Amino acid sequence: MTQLELARQGIVSDKMRQAAAGTGLDPEILRQRIAAGTAIICHNNRHAHGRPLAVGQGLPTRVNANIGTSKDDTSIDNELAKARVAVAAGADAIMDLSTGGPIDEIRRAIIAETDICIGSVPLYQAACDTVVKKGKAIVDMTVDDIFDGVVKHLDDGVDFITVHCGVTRSTVERMDREGRIMEVVSRGGSFTVAWMAHNDAENPLFEHYDRLLEIVRPYDATLSLGDGFRPGCLADATDRAQIHELILLGELTQRAWDAGVQVMIEGPGHVPLNQIEANIQLQKRLCHGAPFYVLGPLVTDIAPGYDHIACAIGGALAAGAGADFLCYVTPSEHLRLPDAQDVHEGVMAARVAAHAADIVKGVPGAMAKDLAMARCRKALDWEGQFALALDPDKARRLRAESGVDDGHGACTMCGEFCAYKIMAERKGAR
Repeated sequence: MTQLELARQGIVSDKMRQAAAGTGLDPEILRQRIAAGTAIICHNNRHAHGRPLAVGQGLPTRVNANIGTSKDDTSIDNELAKARVAVAAGADAIMDLSTGGPIDEIRRAIIAETDICIGSVPLYQAACDTVVKKGKAIVDMTVDDIFDGVVKHLDDGVDFITVHCGVTRSTVERMDREGRIMEVVSRGGSFTVAWMAHNDAENPLFEHYDRLLEIVRPYDATLSLGDGFRPGCLADATDRAQIHELILLGELTQRAWDAGVQVMIEGPGHVPLNQIEANIQLQKRLCHGAPFYVLGPLVTDIAPGYDHIACAIGGALAAGAGADFLCYVTPSEHLRLPDAQDVHEGVMAARVAAHAADIVKGVPGAMAKDLAMARCRKALDWEGQFALALDPDKARRLRAESGVDDGHGACTMCGEFCAYKIMAERKGAR
């Protein structure tokens, strides 16, 4: 049985206990939320050394790091370095989005490198196999090619797969009638739209959705229902195509649940600050409370080089409003393939957003960390501050670079005029 089916029968599984550990959530409460579909456990039965990851209602906001090759950089070593950096920085999951080089070898190496949750987009596999191995165009993929890609990734132990099941001919028509500046910016979404146009056929992942569910169920992997029509700029946010796709994903969620398959929903994208909360509310309502996995959202289009900051702003707002899983954006977004340092910065920015949201959501233990930090700062307890910092190494390095060698002294911002010291002296004079 799948974790969803076990939960519905009132059984708290070993995976549920393991996934609940350290979250502050009782395993029985987690079971109830899995049964209701408002929480999931990401773990493929074939991922032998992988740790189950709980995502959803009442749980800490999770952070994902995207890595993967392109045609211009096919180094396995580079991707493994990024994987190690992501894990060290505190990412909860890694998605391998490789489209260049020996992608099977790369995916398997990444899975072997770490025990954290792994995601992928099997459609990239089908596209690459069609172009590289068969010498054909992406639009010449067959339906079997697409499903063979799904099986290959699940066999390798991928815990959650992005599938663009809501990219349909009717949604394309709505997009075309309303008009968009950037149309489809999702890579998998664009592959699907081009395939449908060339073959004059419906999206196989939508038309043959029951086949997909039959494939996924034995692995107990999670379907991450992709947002092929996510807005790629602020002007396209919350439009007809995006919402129509979301309506379809809500319907597909129920069908997956009926088949015993766990689901999360992927979301935008580029969204103005004043539309983010509404987007979260729409997803939760239309998709029946299923966990929401958002890319950003980025709150401005004009911050290349700083898109990780734009992402953190939107991510904090989205998670505070109920999003459950934040996909990071790196400083290289829109510019190049990220390197290891970009991965570190992207993960840290997303973790700041996630923690800020967890305080708002009342996640157990979140506010306690900030209270502890305040006490350490007041006492000029630098080791205590480093221990509590999201990025202890950077905090320690910046402190050391100031040239101050007194472990209990003030920082070089205020020196002898340190407010903490003045207030401590005031108390001592009483």
